[in-house]
Amino acid sequence: MKKLIAALAIGVFAMMILSSGIEAASKSEQGQKLFKMKLRKACKFSGIKFARYHTQEEWEEFYEQEKFPEETKKICPKLDLKTIKPSWWESIYEFTREYGVGGAHVPKC
Repeated sequence: MKKLIAALAIGVFAMMILSSGIEAASKSEQGQKLFKMKLRKACKFSGIKFARYHTQEEWEEFYEQEKFPEETKKICPKLDLKTIKPSWWESIYEFTREYGVGGAHVPKC
């Protein structure tokens, strides 16, 4: 009985860890799609160029200081920030954080 409870507890713990990683990956993928649909035309360059404009740590700092939209506007001056819903910024940030300089991933946009 103790072994069964321990196995269940380990299983639940593993599922919690895996689901948090999947959620971050899905936000990054959603951010990549949002970049393609909403930012790429205004920026006039690819998502890789946008994400690699800063290091992962710099993107994190902009986001934590709530300056992420302003920095995006600096990089893409023709972008109308009003066209980006506030709920989208987190996903776009996750995309830049994952694919920024220092990351090993290369986006497909």
